Amino acid sequence: MKKTFIIAIMAILAIGAQAQEKKTENKNKPVFTVVKENPITSIKDQNRSGTCWAYSTLSYFEAEILKKTGKTYDLCESFVANKDYMDRAIQVVRLHGDCQFAQGGSAYDVHYVLQNYGICPEEAMPFPGSLYGDSLNNFNEFFSLLEPYVAAVSKSNAKKISNQWKVGLQGILDAYLGKCPEEFTYQGKKYTPKSFAASLGLDWNDYVSITSFTHHPFYTAYAVEVQDNWRNPLSYNVPMDEMMKIIDNAIMNGYTVAWGGDVSEEGFTRNGLAYAIDTKKTESLQGSDMARWLKMTAQKKRNLIDSLGCTVPEVKATQEMRQERFDNWELTDDHGMLIFGIAKDQNGREYYMVKNSWGETGEYKGIWYMTKTFIAANTMDYTVNKNAIPKDIRKKLGI
Repeated sequence: MKKTFIIAIMAILAIGAQAQEKKTENKNKPVFTVVKENPITSIKDQNRSGTCWAYSTLSYFEAEILKKTGKTYDLCESFVANKDYMDRAIQVVRLHGDCQFAQGGSAYDVHYVLQNYGICPEEAMPFPGSLYGDSLNNFNEFFSLLEPYVAAVSKSNAKKISNQWKVGLQGILDAYLGKCPEEFTYQGKKYTPKSFAASLGLDWNDYVSITSFTHHPFYTAYAVEVQDNWRNPLSYNVPMDEMMKIIDNAIMNGYTVAWGGDVSEEGFTRNGLAYAIDTKKTESLQGSDMARWLKMTAQKKRNLIDSLGCTVPEVKATQEMRQERFDNWELTDDHGMLIFGIAKDQNGREYYMVKNSWGETGEYKGIWYMTKTFIAANTMDYTVNKNAIPKDIRKKLGI
């Protein structure tokens, strides 16, 4: 009898818990239908390093190889970082410290390294973090040594400096990232980094950068004015609607896009969603706490965005808005990701499916669903295969 009573009580509690769960279920949670999804390689984790540019762009080239050859590769981010940080330090020294030395970079940095130095598979260098007893990248100690080293050389009062500073810097790079191999064996065959890059089957001349701002003429190319664009590669400037048309055309034709832009906006959640929040509409919503939007903490805002889900009011992205936000420092270049698909929610709103490099985090295990409006408003530039650009736009660009 006592046992039966206990079972009954447990059943009542279970029913109550289920009822509570149903009661708190968010009816606005997006339900996605995939429109087009292109193959990508596995989710990686940049951890505590500012190397999203390396992870996202290598992921892009891995997807390009997958599309062209059907082969899956895991290319080495540490190789790219080792080569790139040395090149960047050399430029900083040449300019006597009058430019930035930092962890960040651009998609073109990866393109440049692949084309000029080659690449190796992940297995040909030490696993990220393993050299200093960590399980993933952690650049805190690494850059606390690297930045003052470069600053000391570049700001030196000496009338002449020797080349030995490069030897010392290379030692730091190798100690934390691993030494780049001159030769290695992969799947039973010997390669150098350059011969391995050549074996991947890609034409490095196929890749171009696209942007959209009005302070330069459309259908011309210029170097986007952001600090991490330190190699000064040229990006083709097109109107915003064509910038978006290129992304859509690429995805629908089986290509991916190496995207760079701003994820510091309140609408970019840590749970795998990104909306271009219309804060004015959000503030003015009647009968809710939204009227106190501007006074809310960042956490409360995120909670409200999550609760609104697919009903979040979004701004209308315009060319003028993009330019104004770029000029007043609101639109920044702070993250790189990989756009690989298109999906719709239950209300018909369209999103891009985007691969991040923060591990299998969030609701969608490392994938973000970012509305087309968010991408239109927050894109700095992106790399795409020129063959993925619609013919009419290619003709305007002369490529």
